[in-house]
This record gives sequence, C-alpha cells and structure tokens, in this order.
Amino acid sequence: MTKKQRRLDSFFTRTVSPRIDEDTTLEEDNNEPVRDENPPPISVVENATFLSIQRDPGVRQPIWNYPVSKRDEIRRAYLNSGPHQLVLPKYPLTGSKTHPRRFQAKWYSEYPWLEYSRITDRAYCFYCYLFLEEPSTNKGQDGFAINGFKNWNRVKGKHLHIDQVMQRLTDQKVRLNRLRVKATIDLVRLCSFQGISSRGRDERVGSKNRGNFLEILGLVGSYNEEIESIVLENAPGNAKYTSPDIQKEVLNLFAEKVRKKIVEDIGHSKFCIMVDEASDESKKEQMAIILRFVDNKGFIQERFFGVIHLEDTSSATLYSSICATLSSYLLPIENIRGQGYDGASNMRGEWNGLQALFLKANPCAYYIHCMAHRLQLALVTAAREVDYVHEFFEDLSYIVTAVGASCKRQDELQAAQAAQIEEMLQTGEIESGKGANQIGTVKRAGDTRWSSHFTSITSLIRMYNPTCTVLEKIKKDGCNFKTRGGASSALKKLTSFDFVFILHMMKTILGHADVLCKALQQKNQEVVSAVKMVSQTRKLIQTLRDDKWRSFLDEVIAFCKKHGIRIPDFSALYFEGRSVRNKDNATNEHHYHYDIYNETIDFQLRELDSRFSEKIVELLELSSALDPRDEYISFNSYSILKLAKKYYYLDFTEQELDDLEFQLKHFELDMKDHPQLGKASSIADLCQGLASTRKASHYYLVDRLIRLVLTLPVSTASVERAFSAMKIVKNRLRNKMGDVFLSDNLVLYIEKDIAETFSLDSVLDDFCAKNRRVRLK
Repeated sequence: MTKKQRRLDSFFTRTVSPRIDEDTTLEEDNNEPVRDENPPPISVVENATFLSIQRDPGVRQPIWNYPVSKRDEIRRAYLNSGPHQLVLPKYPLTGSKTHPRRFQAKWYSEYPWLEYSRITDRAYCFYCYLFLEEPSTNKGQDGFAINGFKNWNRVKGKHLHIDQVMQRLTDQKVRLNRLRVKATIDLVRLCSFQGISSRGRDERVGSKNRGNFLEILGLVGSYNEEIESIVLENAPGNAKYTSPDIQKEVLNLFAEKVRKKIVEDIGHSKFCIMVDEASDESKKEQMAIILRFVDNKGFIQERFFGVIHLEDTSSATLYSSICATLSSYLLPIENIRGQGYDGASNMRGEWNGLQALFLKANPCAYYIHCMAHRLQLALVTAAREVDYVHEFFEDLSYIVTAVGASCKRQDELQAAQAAQIEEMLQTGEIESGKGANQIGTVKRAGDTRWSSHFTSITSLIRMYNPTCTVLEKIKKDGCNFKTRGGASSALKKLTSFDFVFILHMMKTILGHADVLCKALQQKNQEVVSAVKMVSQTRKLIQTLRDDKWRSFLDEVIAFCKKHGIRIPDFSALYFEGRSVRNKDNATNEHHYHYDIYNETIDFQLRELDSRFSEKIVELLELSSALDPRDEYISFNSYSILKLAKKYYYLDFTEQELDDLEFQLKHFELDMKDHPQLGKASSIADLCQGLASTRKASHYYLVDRLIRLVLTLPVSTASVERAFSAMKIVKNRLRNKMGDVFLSDNLVLYIEKDIAETFSLDSVLDDFCAKNRRVRLK
C-alpha cells in the first residue's frame, strides 16, 4: 500500500462533524449559525514565503501549486480547521424554473467530508483536495477536488457518492492484487506438475533467460493486457509476489493442502505405511513415505506423503522420523494395520528392525515383505544358481554392451533392423500398421530393475538378426584387434545352440514371472489376489517342467533352422568341451532336458517357495476366505471369525464378533442374489460394491473386516515410483534443493490428481492468512 493510500484510508475512516468556527454568528430570526463570508486566514508557518491559506474551497489554490516541502504543513493546517462547512439560512436556487434545487446543510451530517463554497455555489470533497497531489487527465476524477459539484438533483440519485466511488476503486484494486497473486499460484503449480525448475540463473530485467517462472509469466502477460499491466515490472515494487520465497511459500501451501486432503480421506480409518530410503542427486539419504488405505468409495489408495532427509538409516532414526511425521498430522500409530518394506536388515529385523519397533507399539501393524522385491530376488538367485544360466547372463551382458557401446553401433543396429523390417514386409512375414514394427534397441538387464531380465531377453530375440549383422561388421571392420576379437567372441556365443536354448528357456520362465511382477506393482492390488497369483505362477512354471518340454524344444529348433544355427544330434552322447569322457553315457537331449531345463525350473520353484513362505501365511490364508472367487472356502464363517478374533482383535468387541457371525450368513445369501455383488471378482470389487450399493451400512462388520484386509500392503512399487520422480525433480541442475522444497515439489508432482482439484481462490485465501503489503480481500 502506497503512502498516499494509507493516508486516504486513515482519514476517510475518521468521522468529522459539521464545524462552527469562532467567527460564526447566529441570526436571530431562525437561530441558524451563519459563517462570515470572509473568515480570517489561518497562519501556517512563521517566516515562510507564504503567510496564510484560503478557507473557501471555490477560490483556494490546488494543493500541488504549493512547494513540495510545505504541502504536509498546509494539510495539517486544513485538518486542524476541518472542512469548510458553511451554514446559511438559505442557499441559492439553481436548476429549471419548474424544479429548482439548492444545497442543504443537513448533508454535512450525512457526508462529513463535504465542503461548500458560497462564492461558486458548489460542493467539494475536503479529503480529495488534500491528497490529490497532481492534476488528472480524467476530468471527472478532479470533480470533487477542483471543479466542484452542483447537480443537487443527483445527490440522492444516480450519481455515486464519494465513499461509493472510493469503495469501487478499492474493490477494483483488490481484484487486480488477487489476480497478480493468482498468476503466481498457477505458475508455481504448473512448474511443479511438469517437474521443471522455476528459478533462473539470472532473473534480472534484460536477462536472456530469467527462468521458467518469470519467462512464462511474461508470455502469459503478452497475451493478456490486464495481466501484463499488473505483473513483473508493472507491479508495485514491494508487492510483485514473484520472489523465490513467495514461490516456496505458495508451493508449501499447495503441498499442505494435499497432505491435509489425504489425512481427511483417511479419517478414522486404519491405514498402512510403506517406506524405503534412497540417496538423491546431492547424495542425501531420503526416506519416502506412502500411506495405503481404503477410501469411502471402497477403492484402495496409495498416496505419497513426502520425503524426509535422514542423518543415518538406523531403525531407531527411521521410527522416530515416521512417528514425528504422522503425529504432526494427527495420524495415530494405533491406527496402523500394515507395514510394507524391502528386505533390508534395518527394515525387517525381527528384534531391532523398523517393523519390530512398530509391532511393539502396535501389535496389529503386520509386516509384509514387498512381494515384487521378493519375486525379483527369487529370479536373480535362480538365475545365478545354475552354472549354465549364470554363464548365459554373463554372455548376454557382454553382447548387449558390444552392440550398444557407441552411438555409431546403435545407428548400425537400427539401420540393420530397418532393413530387416522392410524385407519381412515384402515377404509378408509381418504386416504394417499404426504403431507396429517400431525400431528399438537391445536392452540391458539389471538386478535392481524389476522385469529388466525379461525385457533384455525379448529385445534380443526380436533383434537377433540385426545384432548378428552388427557383430559381423565389427568383427570385420573393428578399429583394433581387441575390438575385433571381442565381437568375434560375442558372435560365436550368440550363434551357438546352447545360448539360443537358454535364451528361449529364460524367456518362457521369466515371461510367466513378468505377468506376476507387473500385477504386484499395481496400486490397487490386494494381498489375497497377490498370493493367489503367486500360486498360479508357480503352477504354470511347474507345468513347464512336467508337460511343455517337447513343445519348447520344437520352438527352439524352429528358431535355429530359421537363423541357420547348427543343431546338435540329440540322440548322440553329450561331451562337454574338449572332454571325451561321458561316465553317465548321457545323450545331448538328456543334458538339455534334465541338466539345464529341469534343473533351472527346480531352482526357480524352490526359490518361490522359500521367498513366499512367511510367518503371516495364516493371516493370508484366513483372508482368502473372503475372496468371492473361491466357491469352496468363500465366506467360511469359521475362518473369517478366526481372522477377526486372532489378527484384528483390536477392531472388534466381543459383542461385534457375535454379530459378525450372523451378518456373514445374511451377507452370503444376499450376495448370491445381488446383480452387482454377485459379479465381484475380488475382495476389492466386493468392497467397492458394498460402498456403491450402500450395503456397507447393513453389513458394516463385514465391510470393516474387508477393509482391514485390503489395507495390507502388497509391494513397495509406489515408493520406487516416488524415487523415480525424485530423480526427475531433483536432477543434476537442481541438486541444491532444500529438503522441504523437495518434499513439497514431489507431493504436487506425484499427487497431481489431488492438487488440481484445489481452486486458485482457496490457495489464495490461505496465502492471505498472513498480513500482506497490499489488500487481497
């Protein structure tokens, strides 16, 4: 607010009563005060260049005609004397002969700022005169200060009173102030949604790149004159609202609204915590927190709540940090019904691990090791246990590295693939179509990236011929003997029957596991379905061992014939390497079938059994009694009641356990005849059906138990996705981001669907909670 506006607000709120000066006399006939037409001048400043001021508003000099150094003293002199409110027995008549009008003294009490000039017979605004420092190009704006007002018939008519005029001007100013801040709020949200930086290296006027925030704001202003007139250089110097501190404050307001909305959605329901830690770009250890719960509509939600910088990764530090965060948002630890972590010792330790500390505080906070992580560990372990498979993955890594070692080789690979696609289109082996036959690259496998082994294998099979072409070219035209020798070795491995055999074998095994891996990473996956999928995957892999050997071998032989790979005689004796001894007299088919194929599958099955057998297996088995797909144990009252009594005894009273038994009987009959509930294919569908049909109020105990089971975590894939987002938000160019700033950015970036529901006005209202330099409401 400018100095001029502050003075206006101060004086316009002050009530000034009609004033009778000492030189006023009373006329005997009507006892009304009459001012002297020529009152004595008022002394202002001794020894000044001017000695007096004029009281009559019609003849006094405008305030800007006085020296700048004397204007404040003149204003004080006028304020001491008050408005010139001359009271006369009769004021001159003006207007038409049929409807004459005149000034009335009673208006002084209605409008304390009003002045009257007997010389000009006009009304003036006392405060407009005092604070109008320079003439305006708008003649109407000077009307009350200089020219005066004489349309007496419009005092109560269409003409706006000065207080209404000032109110309208104030409302307009507030609207423009709010528009300026709204532009800032909207751009902060945009930058966060896109994961881009808002600051620039040089944000001064005239810089070629002032950063995304200021550049976009200027671009928006160039398309909207109203916004352009109030932002950047056209905004008040002390209220631009574009500084980095303001941006961080607005971002924090947004993030807090998102977190409060998550807490509001949880309410008094039970929830699960999923936690993991990773280092960011600046090598700070960050812990991400995900909250899993079931909302009012019966849908499973996994919401990102923020990241916390850790000084160390001990279980005690993790525990205290999580508890402090939850308590600050009034989320009690007693409402936790599940914990989801990876297999690190500080997480899963049975005595001093994070899960043990929470179990001490809340015995119903059941820990489940991330199923997707366990599956990945099983795949990697099985791949390394069999010598032939271990060598295969070593060779696979070497081949992928040789082909993609440089940009030139990548170009050669893609050119070879394009030539292959063109040839296959001409021969009719493949068909053209939108999105089909796209050119790609050979993928590299990684132990920490779920499904990467399967992706690497399938990409090599798809690009087998182009890969061979590139290796042959490197073998022939390599720059040195080392490069040529490496390409020759890689080509020999790639075109051997052993490599092709294991390549297709691992594609088949990992293909079944990949379906499970992707299902486990879904946010809405529930633990009962996940356990069933693990069991189904195991059965499919077992079927490969028992019934699929011959069809698999035929597939491998067909691939070898297509690509000209020498096929061994399967009835001949197998000799390994240069050895000429075969003590078991085993044939080649026996070697490939039992020593490689069956042994690899057996290791895979043992690892699945080992990784997915845990102490809470009874909890999961009892939970499966609620699964509507299982017609044999579905709604088994004994199993369901045991589940409630043994594992969720804190959530049901003795009386509610008795009522649950009878509710289950009614619910089972109702579900079979209900058109929507009868089609439920999972516990999650059942919970959503209860909410949408409003049956949850009838079977509230069944609904409560279903929600508790759905709260159990399946995997920490949401946490891993948060770390992927962290790499985008806090990248090499933004590695100095503060911890709070990083957490707030990630909340908006990840939870866009919540953040975009908040209106700009709601965020602006929160922004106005603090005193600002300009009026915003």
